Formats: sequence, C-alpha cells, structure tokens
Amino acid sequence: MTRPANPDWMRQQERSNLAILRLMVWISLTFGRGIGRIVLHGIAAYFTLFAPRARIASRDYLHRALGRWAEWTDGYRHVFSFASTIHDRIYLLNDRFDLFDIEMIGADAIHEAADTHPGALLIGAHLGSFEVLRSVGRGKSKRKVAMMMYEENARKINATLEAINPKATEDIIPLGQFDSMLIARDKLDQGYLVGMLADRSLGGDPTVDCEFLGETAPFPLGPWRMAAMLGRPVFFMTGLYLGGNRYQIHFEKIADFSNVRRSERNAAIEAAVQNYADRLAHYCRLAPYNWFNFFDFWQKK
Repeated sequence: MTRPANPDWMRQQERSNLAILRLMVWISLTFGRGIGRIVLHGIAAYFTLFAPRARIASRDYLHRALGRWAEWTDGYRHVFSFASTIHDRIYLLNDRFDLFDIEMIGADAIHEAADTHPGALLIGAHLGSFEVLRSVGRGKSKRKVAMMMYEENARKINATLEAINPKATEDIIPLGQFDSMLIARDKLDQGYLVGMLADRSLGGDPTVDCEFLGETAPFPLGPWRMAAMLGRPVFFMTGLYLGGNRYQIHFEKIADFSNVRRSERNAAIEAAVQNYADRLAHYCRLAPYNWFNFFDFWQKK
C-alpha cells in the first residue's frame, strides 16, 4: 500500500521557486506590477526553453489535465501562471488587496464549521496561490490563517518573505519539530484556520497510492495522520489564478475527524486521501495551468 515518495521536488521545484521570487521581489518593488508582469513573459520563456526536466514533467501532466496533446504554448502558459502567482505574492504579502479581483466560494461552510469546533484544517496542494488565502484571511476576515510547511523549506523562503513584509512569517508553523503538533493545536483552539499542502512528501515518508488523473500516484499520509490526531473538520482549499488580476478561492469539506473513533481512524484516513486526490483532479481539469508540480509526480521509471 505504501512506498517512499520521490524527493526530487525538494531539489528542483523549491530551488526555482526561490530564485524566481528573489528576482521578482526586486523587479516588482522597483518598477511596479505592470512592468513586473511584462518581465514575467521573458522569465516564463526562459524556463520553458531551458529547463528540460521540468518541461517534460509539465507536458506529461498537461496531457492528463487537458485531455489532449499538450503543445509548447501550453507549457509556456503553465510556467507563466506559476511565475504570476509568485509575482502577486509580493503584493499580497503587503496587503495590496486593491490590486486584485478575488472571489470566494464555499467560505460559509468554513465559518459554520469553525463556529462548531474552534478552528478548522485547510488541506491544499501546489495549486494556484495559497498566499491569496493567507492574505485575505489576515486582512479581510475574522479568521486568521496559519500555514504548516516543512522546516527546511520554511527556513529557505522566510528570509525572502521577511524582506517583503516582516509580518509575513508570523503565522508559519515549521513541520518536523517536536512541538509542531502542539503549536498547530493551540492555533486551532484560538480559532485559526491551519493550512497544509498534501501533494508532496519527504523521501521515505509513508504514502498511499490513489487514483489521480487516470493513473495511480503516491500521496503522503503524514498530513492526514496529523489531521486525524488534531480531530477537526478538513476542507480542501485552493486559490486558483484565473489570469490578469483575478483569483477564485474555493473551499470544500472533504473529511471530518472530530468524531472518528480510534478503531476507525485508518479507514477514515484512506478515504480522505482518495477524496482529496479526486478533488485535486477536479480542479486540475478546471484550471489546468494552476498545478505547479514540475517533476515526475507519477514516478515512472
């Protein structure tokens, strides 16, 4: 049922994410969003042409999400969408919500769940922009949002985020520390929405094979075991980038561990992971250029 996940994303994707972010911070803070978006086209073209492994992985994924052969222009749109969300992160971290047209779908269910149980868990993917959700929560909602992420990645990106806005790292909970679960529980008890991404894992972490876009793929069990121990309702969340300055945030309840017995926990976790994979596939087809996994997700040898 389980096998070690390929940690290739740790060597490849996060490195390019950080490099693009640093460059775009300088361009955007110096010249503004309009000029920054012009430069994005050059950055997207460069990565499309000169990152062959990412290009091959992108095409493999886009074949599945689009249901047709992925052209060179599809790969370019994929990279450009990725660069756009990183670029917009700069302004969202500085509370420049006025620059964006943001639509929220399913937020009422989040508030209802949080009124019944203090806090709720948001489980997303590298799909669209999580920053649009964190920023909206921080600036326009009574519900604060904290993000759990791998400690190494948090350390690498925090220095850049703090250069944009010193408050940007206040609600980041590093995973892998002995007190990570306790911090998350305390945040939930305070009424926070605590978010995790569940489409990648560290090498050697347990995974379970789920049907995803027409073929089985490994999904990490760690986030779901943590969700079960925290005993809260779980919502799939994504902030889809729709082009220009438009974002659409979706919330869907996909699991509830608040009343699950210990004897039923494993079955509930497996059902939740497959449900998560199904909803991720749905949104990948709805907005195919928004899933930013530029590596061999299906781990074909």
